[in-house]
Amino acid sequence: MEHKEKKIAIHVSHLKKSFKQLEVLKDISLDVAEGEVVVIIGPSGSGKSTLLRCLNRLEAASGGEIVIDGTDITDRKCDINKVRERVGMVFQHFNLFNNMNVLRNLMLAPVDLKKQDRETARKKALEMLGRVGLSDKAQAYPHQLSGGQKQRVAIARALCMLPDIMLFDEPTSALDPEMVGEVLEVMKHLAHIGMTMVVVTHEMGFAREVGDRVIFMDGGLILEEGTPEAIFGNPQNPRTRDFLNKVL
Repeated sequence: MEHKEKKIAIHVSHLKKSFKQLEVLKDISLDVAEGEVVVIIGPSGSGKSTLLRCLNRLEAASGGEIVIDGTDITDRKCDINKVRERVGMVFQHFNLFNNMNVLRNLMLAPVDLKKQDRETARKKALEMLGRVGLSDKAQAYPHQLSGGQKQRVAIARALCMLPDIMLFDEPTSALDPEMVGEVLEVMKHLAHIGMTMVVVTHEMGFAREVGDRVIFMDGGLILEEGTPEAIFGNPQNPRTRDFLNKVL
């Protein structure tokens, strides 16, 4: 058996983020190993989504540092677009282009940003659609899809960039309850094949089943972290206990 230390894919040190007077992230330090699935839970307004958005610099940090695969993205000289090629992000709302069919939505970034030739991009797009179970929807337009299908297309689109890391910001919260399962299945599959993932979610079943580590945030701080068994079975922080009593 190998016991080699896993490489750190994401290193966050003393991250702070304020919007004018409002301090949203107070002092966040966190490492995510390659191939690890870290699930972030906590009440609304606790800073979970802001943390995720800082991880690919959709929000600029007010202090501290974030190192992704060895690149300090808080350094102004960092080429953030190069880093984003390796970091896929899936949002609550699907952000698909309604005037393009599914295939073109998937091919757009690889062709425009990675300068891939169209045939390579097309093959990869079809492969990723297959991976999320939507091979038959290549020619469909977003308005012809259900919410769950749109979110699976959004995941396939992120995968077309061949990222090392996937960030999910409440990917099921805008979906009807019966569509949540199909999106979570795709995410479970990614976890099983070893994708490094940071997931902000209200789906406690997913956190418990798929997370390697669960982080509880409140008030812009990480109040507790541990294995799913520890966090759900025996939370130490009273605030974690209180939150889980309300949501479970």
